[in-house]
Amino acid sequence: MIELLSPGPYATVQDLGRPGYAHLGVPRSGAADEPSLRLANRLLGNPESHAAVEVTYGGARLRFTAAAWVAVTGAPCPLRLAGRAADMYAPLWAPAGAELLLGRPARGLRSYVAVRGGVATEPVLGSRSADSLSGLGPPPLRAGEPLPVGPVAGLGPITVDAAPPLALPAVPVLDVIPGPRDDWFTAEAARRLYGEPYEVSQQSNRVGVRLRGPVLRRAREGEIPSEGMATGAVQVPPDGHPIVFLTDHPPTGGYPVIAVLTARSVALAAQLRPGDLVRFRPLSASLTGPAAR
Repeated sequence: MIELLSPGPYATVQDLGRPGYAHLGVPRSGAADEPSLRLANRLLGNPESHAAVEVTYGGARLRFTAAAWVAVTGAPCPLRLAGRAADMYAPLWAPAGAELLLGRPARGLRSYVAVRGGVATEPVLGSRSADSLSGLGPPPLRAGEPLPVGPVAGLGPITVDAAPPLALPAVPVLDVIPGPRDDWFTAEAARRLYGEPYEVSQQSNRVGVRLRGPVLRRAREGEIPSEGMATGAVQVPPDGHPIVFLTDHPPTGGYPVIAVLTARSVALAAQLRPGDLVRFRPLSASLTGPAAR
């Protein structure tokens, strides 16, 4: 059992989400930075799908009522375990009664605390993930909340002692595949999207990253009927400021999508925090010429 002494600004239980329910209006949800969650579990010999605690902007404090192996990945932040400095991206032994403290990350937003055996809260529709949009799954974590740990019998061995830390550039470049509704925008909009940086807005969350910067003007009037939305979709509402959909995005949307992020760039976008600058880069050869610069 783990006791959450402080969740920091915002903390939730997350696994790989609940795919397959979009036709019922249920978002997939899951870890915003999925590769970091998978890595934390691999470091401990867990299946990659085990649940962990997603900590937003550090500040969390946890106490282990029983001895356990733990690993922290994602946004690099200072750690203290049992009163001593500890390393991220490595399996750590937490004696019974030990406390783990996450400091504020110098860069990035979300860190992942995994425990060998996984966080074993009650699953909903096959997932332990907290969904901030629909409210499915466990609610955001509160101080004093106990977190059960799953069994360790039958798990694979811990075979590595460290992994490379997450590289977070000062101005991330997000790779996108243009479309499917890029024809709704002017050629100037494409030049702006791929040629100028955007700033992350304070109104960003697990649903999406709202951006401030060059306005993307439409070539068409009106709106499209609601259609399915993918994680990483760059949707553009009428004000012309793009929104990058993250893991808690709605299953459908009625604003045109000018581009969709690659899986790697979705994880990078999940580490953006308010005030960060970010750029987009198209992968399509048709948009890598002068018109897209």
